[in-house]
Amino acid sequence: MANPLAQRELDALREDADRFIAELDEEAYLHFSGQKESYDLGDIYERHEALTSLDTALALGATVNGGRNVRELWKFASEGYLGNFVSEEEERTAEAETMLVTVDGEQIAYRDLRPRTMNEDDRAARERLERARNEATEEHMNGLYLRKHEVVHRETERLGASNYTELYRRFGFELDDLAEQCRAFLVSTEQLWERAGDRFFRSRVGLGLGEIERWDVARVFRGVVWDKGFPADRMVPALEATLGDLGVDLRGQRNVELDLEDRPNKTPRAFCVGIQIPERVILVIKPQGGPDDWRSLFHEAGHTEHFAHTSPALTVEERRLGDNAVTEGWAMLMEHVTIDPSWLTRMLDFPRPAEYAAEGATSLLWIVRRYCAKLIYEIEFHQTADVTSMRNRYVELLHDALKVAPSDTDYLADIDDGFYASQYLRAWAFEAQLRAYLRETFGTTWFARRDAGSLLRELWSEGQKPNADEILEEVTGGRIELDAVAERIKEAVAAA
Repeated sequence: MANPLAQRELDALREDADRFIAELDEEAYLHFSGQKESYDLGDIYERHEALTSLDTALALGATVNGGRNVRELWKFASEGYLGNFVSEEEERTAEAETMLVTVDGEQIAYRDLRPRTMNEDDRAARERLERARNEATEEHMNGLYLRKHEVVHRETERLGASNYTELYRRFGFELDDLAEQCRAFLVSTEQLWERAGDRFFRSRVGLGLGEIERWDVARVFRGVVWDKGFPADRMVPALEATLGDLGVDLRGQRNVELDLEDRPNKTPRAFCVGIQIPERVILVIKPQGGPDDWRSLFHEAGHTEHFAHTSPALTVEERRLGDNAVTEGWAMLMEHVTIDPSWLTRMLDFPRPAEYAAEGATSLLWIVRRYCAKLIYEIEFHQTADVTSMRNRYVELLHDALKVAPSDTDYLADIDDGFYASQYLRAWAFEAQLRAYLRETFGTTWFARRDAGSLLRELWSEGQKPNADEILEEVTGGRIELDAVAERIKEAVAAA
C-alpha cells in the first residue's frame, strides 16, 4: 500500500510533468513536421523516470482525496508509466509510417497512402491503394500494435485496476453513461443516416450505402467537387480574417508560431503543438487545399487559440491536463465554422452554401456514429483478455453503425489511447450546445462579432480548469447531451 505524498513532493511532480510534456511535444513537433526523421521517446522517458514510475503512480493514487488536480496528476503519471513501457513500439510505429510501399510501380510512404486514396479519382486505383495499405498494416504495423496492447493490459493490473477500462472509470471517466448515450444516438439517427448517407454518397461517387466500399469513403469525404471554393492559397488568409473578426490578431500573437514550410516528410494534415502553454504554441500547416484541409486547419487553429489564451497563472494540471473534451470542443467550434452557410457566404462568397452545409452535417453524422461504435468497441476491447479475438467484433460494430464494412486489419490501430474517443464524443456535444448558445445570443453571424470573441477569449483563458460540463452549465445552464449533435445535423440537412 503506497503512502500519500506531501505537498512539496506534489509540487516537484508538477514541475517535472510540465517539462516532460514540453519535451514530448517538441519531439513530436520535430518529427511530424518533417524536421527530424527519427522519433526518439526513450531518452525523454529516461530523464523523467521518477515521474513515470510505478511507485509514483501508486503514491499519487493514494493521495487522491476528491481533489481534481491530484487526480489529473495520478492519471498523467499512470499514463506515463504505461507509455514508458510502450515507448519503443511508439517510436518504431512512427518511423514505420515513413516506410515506402509499392503501388502500381510507384513507391509511396505508408502515411501518405490514405491521402493518396482520398485524392485518387479512379476507383480501381483507390482499391489498390487501400489493399496495399491493409497488407502493409498487417505485415509491418499490427505486430507493433499488438505488443503495445499486450503490455498495456499487463501493466494496468500493476496499477491496481483489473483492466484498462476499469482504470479509466477510476480516473472519473463516465464511460458507461456515455456508451448508453452512444447506443441511443445510433438508434435515433439510424434512419437519418440511411437516407442522408445514401444521398450523400450517390451525389459524390454515384454509389449508395449498399454499394460503396471503404476505399470509396475517403474520396467521398475529400469533397473534390468543392475544391475550387477552398483553394490552398486562401486558407491562412481566411483563418486570419475569421480570427480578426473575433478580435484575435493571428500574426500579432507573439506566443504563436506558424510553421508553413513544405518539407518532404511533413505530415499532410495540420496539427497544433502547445510546447509551452501559453508561451509557445505552434500551428503546423502543409496547405493542400480542398474542404478537408480547410477543416483540419481551422480545427487545429481552435486548439491554438485555446492554448495561446490560457492563463499562465493556472496550475500545470489546469493548463496541460484536465478534460480534453474542452480543447477538442474549441477546435470543433472553429472547424465547423467552415460548414456554416453564413460564414461561407460572408468569407468566401460561396455558391450553394446550404447544400454544402448539409453535406458537412452528413459527414459529421458519419464521424459521430463511427465514434459511438468505436467507444463501445474500445470499452469491450480493453476488458478482453485476448485482444486478437476482437477482430470480428470490430467489423461488426463499425459496419452496423456505418453500413460500410471497415478493414479487419485496423482492429488494433483504430483505438485511441486514454479513451480519447470519449473526449471527442463529448466535445461534439459541447460544441453543438455552445454553438446553439452563440447563435441565440449573438446571431447567426456570431463568428463576426467582437463581443462573441470576448466571451470566447474569457472562456479560453480558463484553460482546462473547468470540464466541458461545467463550462456548459456556466454559460448555457445545460450539461453534455449527445442528442444536441443530432439536432444540429437534422437542422442542416433539412435546410438544404
